[in-house]
Amino acid sequence: MKNLTLKIGMVAMAGLVFTAISCTKLNEELYGSKSVSTGGAGSASDLNGVYAQLNGQTNQANTYALQEHPTDEMMGPTRGTDWGDFGVWRKLHTHTWDAFHQQVSDTWDELNTGVYRATQVINTSGVSTQNKAEASFLRAYFMFQVVDLYGKAPFRDPAASSDANPIVYNRSDATDFIIKDLEYADTNLGTTAVAGHASKAAADALLAKVYLNKAVYKASTVGGPFTFVADDMNKVITYANKVIAAGYQLAGPGKYFDNFSWNNSTLSQEIILGLVNTSTNAPANAHNRWRMVMHYNQSPSGWNGFTTLADFYKTFEPKDERIGGSYPGLTNLNGLTTGFLLGQQYGPGHVALTQRNGSPLIFTPNVDLNYSTEAQGIRVIKYFPQPKADGSVNDDYATNTYVILRYSDVLLMKAEAIMRGGTDPNGQTALAIVNNIRTTRGASELTALDAKALLAERGRELYWEGWRRNDQIRFGTFNDPVDQRPSVSDKSRTVYPIPQRAVDSNPNLTQNAGY
Repeated sequence: MKNLTLKIGMVAMAGLVFTAISCTKLNEELYGSKSVSTGGAGSASDLNGVYAQLNGQTNQANTYALQEHPTDEMMGPTRGTDWGDFGVWRKLHTHTWDAFHQQVSDTWDELNTGVYRATQVINTSGVSTQNKAEASFLRAYFMFQVVDLYGKAPFRDPAASSDANPIVYNRSDATDFIIKDLEYADTNLGTTAVAGHASKAAADALLAKVYLNKAVYKASTVGGPFTFVADDMNKVITYANKVIAAGYQLAGPGKYFDNFSWNNSTLSQEIILGLVNTSTNAPANAHNRWRMVMHYNQSPSGWNGFTTLADFYKTFEPKDERIGGSYPGLTNLNGLTTGFLLGQQYGPGHVALTQRNGSPLIFTPNVDLNYSTEAQGIRVIKYFPQPKADGSVNDDYATNTYVILRYSDVLLMKAEAIMRGGTDPNGQTALAIVNNIRTTRGASELTALDAKALLAERGRELYWEGWRRNDQIRFGTFNDPVDQRPSVSDKSRTVYPIPQRAVDSNPNLTQNAGY
């Protein structure tokens, strides 16, 4: 089994709690203040603290929200007094955020904290090659998200004077920095995926993603046009082939949702990078992924929040297993199905559920971003809980491994690189790669492949996994109108603003154009 999982023990979590109590100055330093403790790091416990910072990726807010809500596959409708939240979700979907938006600010803090903690480990005198390689991978991942979302990256050397403001890398230079970190990790990490540690395959997969997006990050104008050069596309293919050679496999026919089940750490051979949760220790608990969509009267009781868009749902063929349906051990006990929830919903014992007013709980395709009823909108169940024998669920310690990098993503990146002018030394074609995924998932073969078809396929395979914004920007569709956003948005929206308090506190930071 080729699963890479990151398991954070209670000792590491205790250390993280301590850090959270004392990190005010750290956060201020990262974004402009001039006082921070830069004590030594580099031990296993220090590295575990960097890994623990990844747990924030499972939050339904922050990085995940910024990567999904502005796209054509997710929205957060307001339902009466529920989910108003001062418009934070609506503003993301309508591309009307500003430099004071809560998710914009919180994500900046969270990701840059990860960069800083990893740098502390890397810069420690005497740090082992293994720890340095793992920390280099983690720093690259956090900085990749910063560069992708904000277009520039502040950086503080822990050895720098406490009076010095963090330097700021522009998008191009930060991309080169990320590649250098990942090359070091790729050279020095082991080939075996061990729970709690990064591997060569994780570095290779992220290198492929960086090179695939290099045209976006090196563009002279934010939002494009983008020039995908053959050398970069060949790099994508090279690194994708390394992952393929490591022995990962697509989930077989009828097994797509095994990648996200409560025992996906043993069922799935697609997980390259993931965060492990157990029945006694779930620091990266994925339960918000179902609670953020499920109705109050479903089991477990949800928060009745986010939905997909009807137009996105319509891109699936009826026989495509990725659209969802019954799942053994879930639906027969709990009534919940996987994938897209549409129509009458059922609970344990196959009891037809009702809304709070007693009317049938029938999820409908129509949804209004500003004024939805509690049953409007198609819900999405990608991860799902493990029911008890009576169908009830206690998901305080949900055991789903949270997936960050997945094998099918690597295959689709390779297909895209070939389509954009790269050459595969193994002779595969982009169409053959895509059709292999489609037929494995129960969908019909395509007869031709272009950019529109490949973006649609990435959506069907990777929906709600946190990559849609990144994909849409690269394919030039991010600013296009969608249901509930009728107008084209400005290309400046392809990066978020730097939080205003960060700009105010660090003279090396300048605000992004358009904000």
